[in-house]
Amino acid sequence: MPSPPKVYRGSVRKLMLGIDVGTTFSGVSYAVLDPGEELSIHGITRYPGQENYPSNSKIPSILYYRQDGTLHSAGAEAKAPGMDIVAEDENLLLVEWFKLHLRPESLGAAAISSEDLPPLPPRKTVVDIFADFLRYLFECARRYISENHVSGESLLNSVKDRIEFVLSHPNGWEGLQQRKMRRAAVIAGLVPDTAAGHSRIHFVTEGEASLNFCINNKLAAQDMESVIIVDAGGGTIDISSYLFLSISPMSVEEAAPPDCILQGSTRVNVRLQEFLKGHLASSPFANEDDIKSMLNHFDESAKLVFKDERESSYIKFGSMKDNDPAVNIRHGQLMLSGSDMVTFFKPAIQSISNAIQTQRDGASSALSTAFFVGGFAANPWLYSSLKKKLEARGVVVYRPDSPNKAVADGAVSFYLDHFVSSRVTKVTYGTKICVKYHPDDPEHFARRYQKFIRPSGSVNLPNGFSTILRKGTRVRDKEEISHSFYQEARESRTLNSISCDIICYKGPDTPAWVDIDPGQYILLNVTKFKQY
Repeated sequence: MPSPPKVYRGSVRKLMLGIDVGTTFSGVSYAVLDPGEELSIHGITRYPGQENYPSNSKIPSILYYRQDGTLHSAGAEAKAPGMDIVAEDENLLLVEWFKLHLRPESLGAAAISSEDLPPLPPRKTVVDIFADFLRYLFECARRYISENHVSGESLLNSVKDRIEFVLSHPNGWEGLQQRKMRRAAVIAGLVPDTAAGHSRIHFVTEGEASLNFCINNKLAAQDMESVIIVDAGGGTIDISSYLFLSISPMSVEEAAPPDCILQGSTRVNVRLQEFLKGHLASSPFANEDDIKSMLNHFDESAKLVFKDERESSYIKFGSMKDNDPAVNIRHGQLMLSGSDMVTFFKPAIQSISNAIQTQRDGASSALSTAFFVGGFAANPWLYSSLKKKLEARGVVVYRPDSPNKAVADGAVSFYLDHFVSSRVTKVTYGTKICVKYHPDDPEHFARRYQKFIRPSGSVNLPNGFSTILRKGTRVRDKEEISHSFYQEARESRTLNSISCDIICYKGPDTPAWVDIDPGQYILLNVTKFKQY
């Protein structure tokens, strides 16, 4: 029996916008929330510059800037026919893959570096770029809603100060990245720079948003006990695992800490570029313009359809007169063998396979079903290769329709449904403390030259770490975790205001000292306590 339609239980009308800013493509979904009315999620399917492609729910995540730093164009308008000529004539600056400039420095440091990314314009930060792109997406959404709904302008005016935004981000993004994204939303004019305005900005991981998309599209069968979500995008591969506590009503909890690897489809491009530099080194086509043309055609055609290592792929870049048999160029096309193509994809396939196995090893229950979503998941070779690997391990693999709108739709659903009731911590949280000195403890004795006397007369050592929340702990939604500490001072007035640094440890073990492996610690935030 089908489930009854969901009804909005709020007391006032709201507009809910889910915004997915992807490395290569972005999208927006929305829901008009009217009290007592049935809930329905819609995608923005008409963007400027894509009038010839109706029902397209995504636009390229690119922008062109003028030399003075003002925005010239964005999205599909920045890829309009002739834009490369306009950009050359007006000396415009192209910005792409900007999302990866926001990544945590510790995430995938071995897989990607800042030198691998297209640079940002002078005097522009990644927050500035995010703000400009968020503003553009918001304007596109407003235009679409005003044109697509009866009395659309009236609808927008009625929710002017009651628009809720859910911004998706990779599983590996942290508090610092969320703060920068919130700042970008304020600069973009999505919300005012007030506590009330900030409260209308919400965040969801791309893995959880994709789970919500799959649930809402009836992909969670009655007998399904668990699922692995693989969101394969342009920049990151987000892998999340969930256990179904019940199907009706839907209740889900994380099975293992979510993972994020920097092996999205853009890494395939980077590997091709390195190959071309070597392969064409002695060819007259080794120039920057020809290689750029090859990369563009590969990205828009050959990469998307590659499916068989026994077949050659062709990259068009020039005219019929362009030939160099020594490097397999004929009539303006570069031929790549299937074995060469495989090398561009292989690191991504191996990394995803390993990450999925780590999820399975760390889960409390068996994980035997996987859903692949995201633009990179549409690649035939990636999907078939992983399907073969995983099904050999007993994992059944599915690929839902419309994978490119999964995150934006799921972001709206996250706000409405909150299916996930508990999550597993990815890192260990704690704080720096002083430790009472015990000379019989070998570690303490080795640190004896650091000991000092506190106001109470006790002998202590600095640089201890006290765990508040251990990595791998399951925390229920809205659950509070607390731990008691005390501080000493010679004058009580200095204790009227106390600051405590909350830090997280990213290593595999439970740490005891913050000066051992210090690169694994990062500051989370600062919490102030007051004594009255």
